[in-house]
Amino acid sequence: MTEEWKLEQIRKEKLERRVLRRRLISVIIVIAVMLVSIGLIYSWHIGSRDRIEKLVFAYQDRGADAASIIAIEMGFFEMEGIKVEGKRFTSGPECTQALISGAADIGTMGDTAAIVTVANQGENFHIIASHGSGEHRHRIIVHKDSAKEDLSDLEGQRIAVRKGTSTYGGLLSLSERHGLDLSEEMIDLSPSLQLPALESGEVDAIVASEPTPSMAEFKGFGRELATLGGLNNTYPILLVVNVSYGQENPERVVAFLRGIERAVNFIEENPQDSARILANISGLPEEVVERSMVFHDIQLVMDRQTMQSLDSMAQFLVMQSSISKQPDFDTVVDTGYLEELRR
Repeated sequence: MTEEWKLEQIRKEKLERRVLRRRLISVIIVIAVMLVSIGLIYSWHIGSRDRIEKLVFAYQDRGADAASIIAIEMGFFEMEGIKVEGKRFTSGPECTQALISGAADIGTMGDTAAIVTVANQGENFHIIASHGSGEHRHRIIVHKDSAKEDLSDLEGQRIAVRKGTSTYGGLLSLSERHGLDLSEEMIDLSPSLQLPALESGEVDAIVASEPTPSMAEFKGFGRELATLGGLNNTYPILLVVNVSYGQENPERVVAFLRGIERAVNFIEENPQDSARILANISGLPEEVVERSMVFHDIQLVMDRQTMQSLDSMAQFLVMQSSISKQPDFDTVVDTGYLEELRR
């Protein structure tokens, strides 16, 4: 064997090892890519499954939403086998926006917000139940030193109210009942800002749902001028569902209602514990929560009284041009989920 032949063999062996190494690296890369892809697909599948199984619920921090708050805090939805992500807001219009934007599957709101929603988008959203109400839960509060004695004294005054809410609709209705037009006097202000505005004298009156009025009384600077009662309206807090979600997941909507009903029963059987939970969540004194709960009727229903209340408010909203025509409640109120719950 010549030296040239030996060198040639060595070069061939090195080349073969280099080719083998490259092939081995390629195989390793392919396997790694496959493993990563499998992992991503699995993660996407699990995430997708979680998104499908999770019901997103937009609710309020108001006393009338006590059943919603208790159901979330006590884990009653999980006891019914469903995952619920709660998103808490300070008003019905905010819950409405969460529904319309697709950020929530079910939302709670007062009658005005619910009626406007189904009047404009009844093909997309349906009312399925009421889980709280109270004819006198909306109150007009003035400063304790105010000389105002009745509703007519509010003409020309600065009235803070959150527009688009059931409080706002009730105030318009009450004003009309007394032959007054207070629309120019109304200032759109969230409940959290109403209390300091009244205390400082920036506004002459606030109109809000509980617990804001009770908080003004508790702090000692507010007194009741009137309630928004006596208008054939119980001011129900309504549960509104995304129609597509409900059609695709009827069993979850029924399970959701079972969770709400658990909370309703808990509140009835444990009023002090319920007040304590609500106080911890809201940051309000327990005394304020207990006082505000007196103005509420917490029950899961869609009864004749609730329907009559909706019909009365809808007629008024048409007269006010807030909606163009009255919704067909036989269509936009779906009692099927509640009926399935009762079976």
